[in-house]
Amino acid sequence: MSKGRAEAATGAPGILLKYLQEQNRPYSAQDVFGNLQREHGLGKAAVVKALEQLAQQGKIKEKMYGKQKIYFADQDQFEMVSDADLQSLDAKIVTLTAKVQSLQQSCRHMEAELKELSSALTTPEMQKEIQELKKECAGYTERLKNIKAATNHVTPEEKEQVYRERQKYCKEWRKRKRMATELCDAILEGYPKSKKQFFEEVGIETDEDYNVKLPDP
Repeated sequence: MSKGRAEAATGAPGILLKYLQEQNRPYSAQDVFGNLQREHGLGKAAVVKALEQLAQQGKIKEKMYGKQKIYFADQDQFEMVSDADLQSLDAKIVTLTAKVQSLQQSCRHMEAELKELSSALTTPEMQKEIQELKKECAGYTERLKNIKAATNHVTPEEKEQVYRERQKYCKEWRKRKRMATELCDAILEGYPKSKKQFFEEVGIETDEDYNVKLPDP
């Protein structure tokens, strides 16, 4: 046993007596050990020995619950409490319980607010974002200025003419592709080789070979 652990074991009875009197509720040896080992460095054997010693000396009470011993402070050392005092304590408990609930709710709100603030941009990040947006906005403004100053604007009539020509050429493209497909299908009915071999021998190149897609009507 280390020197620190030996000193803790020597003072264990006083520590446990004070603890049980302050808490004034029943505990098993395991409960006391779990509650005090970190703060006082008490081993479980020292706790069990100290509790048994205090019980033998009559300083605490000991009761058996099944196979487990329960230890608690001697109630004779405490003053009798009147019904009025008990009612007053009950009222305080209700008040404090309500206060605890209110504080817990406030804590939840503050935690949610903290989480929201933590995910928000910091002041330097916000300033950097503003500068980048201003720079981007200035670029768009300059671009719009150049567009307005240009003399080669397309008139609505010219735009409509382009659309009509596009429709005309797409229609012709679709028509010729259909005719070519029908013609190839007719030839392939009596062709002894595959479609791919036929296209290679004849030298036919398809839209798909160049990843070209016929526009929608």
